[in-house]
Amino acid sequence: MPALLIIAWLVRDIRAADGPVAVWEYWSGTADLRDAPRTTTSATSLVLLPAYAAAAVAALRSASAASVLIVTGVVTFALRLPGVWTIADAPAPEDLRDRALLTTYVALVAGLAMIVAGAAGRRPVPEGAERPAGPGRGAGVTVFLLLGFQALLFAAWEIRQLFVYPSELYPGWFIGGEPLTIPLTEGPPGWVTVTHVLMFLVAAVGAVAGAALARPLGLIAGGFVLSSGVLGTARVIHYEMYEQFTTLDVEAQLNMLSSVSSLLVGPVVLIVLARKGVGRTPVGGAPGPWGGVGPWGVQPPAHAPHQPPGQQPPAPGFGPPQGGGFGPPPSSPPPRW
Repeated sequence: MPALLIIAWLVRDIRAADGPVAVWEYWSGTADLRDAPRTTTSATSLVLLPAYAAAAVAALRSASAASVLIVTGVVTFALRLPGVWTIADAPAPEDLRDRALLTTYVALVAGLAMIVAGAAGRRPVPEGAERPAGPGRGAGVTVFLLLGFQALLFAAWEIRQLFVYPSELYPGWFIGGEPLTIPLTEGPPGWVTVTHVLMFLVAAVGAVAGAALARPLGLIAGGFVLSSGVLGTARVIHYEMYEQFTTLDVEAQLNMLSSVSSLLVGPVVLIVLARKGVGRTPVGGAPGPWGGVGPWGVQPPAHAPHQPPGQQPPAPGFGPPQGGGFGPPPSSPPPRW
């Protein structure tokens, strides 16, 4: 349902702007805002559209369907929540506002439904069944470094804007309202950026920990990183800022480099996480890569430690170590010479 709503609003914007090119120019900030019709969508919707399609496929075929549904539902709810209070006062025709508000409520209900469905589907893994796969060790470290860097980058620019933009712009930048005008079905830019930063951090930590949720969340995060890089690079190319790179001030140069870095990091994150995850050891199976069947190599209590052939396991309680090593001296003293 959320995917169909996005498609409907995209079609509306394309028809209102007389073509997709005008919509793209508005999204990228290269259009003349005095003449261009305001869109009701942004690139956020374009990133969520394939995420919903992937969630629908995963819900039917993937062992990690529960994680995919929960992650997609949480992201949907977080990004669409501001519409509850921003649409009512938006400068748009009343019928358009009513449809946008209805769309927001449907998206929020759909997000909650995905969370509930995913949580209900998280059942204990049967004996011998395949566990949901998380990123491998190398992929996890790569995603941790890349998304962690992007989180710091996005947060740094957001903090910088507090000292550059006029104070009258706040708190509307984060919660909506005057004097800010935003696409009708989207959240305020500050709210969206904070959501992205939190998403990047959670995906980065989850990836290095090998969590199953890191793959769907990291793929959505990678899509937003790529979207930011594409839009920023489009502005650089449109205004031919690259030709003046050496003459620009340091802040403008860093802005350009940030867009290029997002353009490069986004595809890498998507490629690394799109590969098949490392399968977890089935319940009761052989020791995993961390040295044990349990998480991070922990041996479950029901399994006795491995003993050499012919040696009995130690009795519970304190006692000397088995098989030599440090401990009390032998029972009989060594011979005297």
